[in-house]
Amino acid sequence: MALDEILFDAVAGGRSRPVLRLYRWSPPTLSLGYAQSLAEVNLDACRRFGLDVVRRATGGRAVLHDQECTYAIIARSGALIPATITASCRMFGGVLQKTMVRLGLAADLAGRRRSGSQPGICFTAPGQDELVYLGRKLTGSSQKRRGGSVLQHGSIPVELDLEKLWQILDPSGSAPAAGAAQLAERVGWLNRFLVAPVTIDAVEEALVGVFTQELAVHFLPEKLTGEEWEAATRLADKKYANKEWTRYGGKAHPNGTPNQSP
Repeated sequence: MALDEILFDAVAGGRSRPVLRLYRWSPPTLSLGYAQSLAEVNLDACRRFGLDVVRRATGGRAVLHDQECTYAIIARSGALIPATITASCRMFGGVLQKTMVRLGLAADLAGRRRSGSQPGICFTAPGQDELVYLGRKLTGSSQKRRGGSVLQHGSIPVELDLEKLWQILDPSGSAPAAGAAQLAERVGWLNRFLVAPVTIDAVEEALVGVFTQELAVHFLPEKLTGEEWEAATRLADKKYANKEWTRYGGKAHPNGTPNQSP
């Protein structure tokens, strides 16, 4: 998360070209949306499953990052990415839909967010222009804008354990089997529906291919610089690895202690 913010600042400041970053999580991690309450998470279950917990700079609700393709795309708005949030979400939705087609799944773009979703769980409530298949949400997206630039976070689950997901996002500790059955009506993942299962490598390759085609750009693989790693390490220590940030985010601390601004 710190690396994404450092790259976001670099693009906004004109020190970096647009970035498409693909990454994975070790250990598996639950990420909270910027303004989401930590009370919506079962921290005991997270500890039991060996999960880290981090708060994103982008909004939305909790996402379990485990067996998935995770990406961040960072660019100036109005150039590669449309200037308005609505238009950019439509563009990202189109990219994801064409990625699904390449992988063999004819997913649909969702309309307006439907009601009745489980509190706190990103994948139970498809937002407008997010991907669904047989009524189940397949992808998660969240966005942040600052200084004329856009940071888009995305999650494409390849495999998913619904009982684990229910337990870590159910503070009441209710029956996991019954909770998983509820989630099964709303949550999807690629290998749940594909006849020929895919790997995370294959999803990443398809996603890059579609972004290349749709944005009409040529991506150049680059390693992070030493300066970027150092800046991200400092930011992680100050913010993303800070328990106060994880607990309260940009909200006021109850005892008046200031939190790190996003």
